[in-house]
Amino acid sequence: MIDTALLDELLDPFAQCLDAESTRRVLEFGIAPAVQEKVALLAERANEGLASESELAEYEALINAADFIAILKLKARRRLTVNATLC
Repeated sequence: MIDTALLDELLDPFAQCLDAESTRRVLEFGIAPAVQEKVALLAERANEGLASESELAEYEALINAADFIAILKLKARRRLTVNATLC
């Protein structure tokens, strides 16, 4: 289980460093189609019980990275909203 308060403490200072252009670029960032395909393949293998230990570890790492990116995007979106409100 992830300690969300600790994660916020880690990532909030990063979000504060983003200027408007960097914030927009974070929001526009997308995961490459090849990576999405790999995640889908690993998910299918995991769901069918066919994934090896190394595949499961790779799948978990990719999911964690995708979650991290999603959190960064959320923080960037909040930063953009706060900046728009202050202007």
